[in-house]
Amino acid sequence: MFQILNIKGSVNFLRHAIPISILSVILVLGSLGSLATKGINWGLDFTGGTVVELEFSNSVNLTVIRDGLTTDETDGAIVQNFGSSRDILIRLPVKEGIKSDVQVAQVMDAVTVLDPAVIQKRVEFVGPQVGKELAEQGGLAVLVALICILIYVSFRFEWRLALGSVTALAHDVIITLGVFSLFQLEFDLTVLAGVLTVVGYSLNDTIVVFDRIRENFLKMRKSSPEEVVNTSITQTMSRTIITTATTLVVVIALFLKGGTMIHGFATALLMGIFVGTFSSIYVASFLAIKLGINREHMMPVEIEKEGADQDKLMS
Repeated sequence: MFQILNIKGSVNFLRHAIPISILSVILVLGSLGSLATKGINWGLDFTGGTVVELEFSNSVNLTVIRDGLTTDETDGAIVQNFGSSRDILIRLPVKEGIKSDVQVAQVMDAVTVLDPAVIQKRVEFVGPQVGKELAEQGGLAVLVALICILIYVSFRFEWRLALGSVTALAHDVIITLGVFSLFQLEFDLTVLAGVLTVVGYSLNDTIVVFDRIRENFLKMRKSSPEEVVNTSITQTMSRTIITTATTLVVVIALFLKGGTMIHGFATALLMGIFVGTFSSIYVASFLAIKLGINREHMMPVEIEKEGADQDKLMS
């Protein structure tokens, strides 16, 4: 038989736990280093700016529009399709000393040359202060989500498993943010939604594994914690593969064909799926073992019935 199989036929996943855990630590430290030195490339949702939605009479090339927005007022504009090839969304960053109305007028002058029948459907301005508040609230939302998950898993499982699951979630979030920081990918509200989705996806996978670990601790009474964890992961692996594969099909389709508007969202999900899948095995479960999880911790608390002491005395 293969060396990765033990006598019970389960895959010895924890055989590679130490080197993979070291890799995870390196990735987390590297991500924190990138966040500290390069920061995050905040989108207009967080930095503030002007959003102009336009409807052209015919399909228009985004590159042609970008080439027309080269003035001081419109420099740095982000041009994206919004729904169809005729609907265009232009995001203009805040310029010191330049009013939003002036920027919009420059945009309309440029696009009218391309299509005199262009229609201005919407103009919205997000101030820098509002964007700063969104950034703070977004970070707070992720932090509150992790705390609530810690409380929930602590009630549902033993605290060692709860700490392992929350550590795995923090691991997934930090590495995902580190990728966006390293490559300076734009971080907007859709990416924040993707990060929160990653938290939920990773937690779901971890809960499935932990449920099986708890069941097997009660069934496999003579097995070591490592054997119980390996057996549990093996039993849930088919479910993990199917779930990951079907999710990847959708996310890859969004990444390739979804357009610029949700490109960041799809990127965050892609990172979260890959990182979250192995963190459920090599971060959450392995950390619970290192914290000393065993069968006694999984045993339900016995509640003494009223009059039990008297029955013992009489017997």
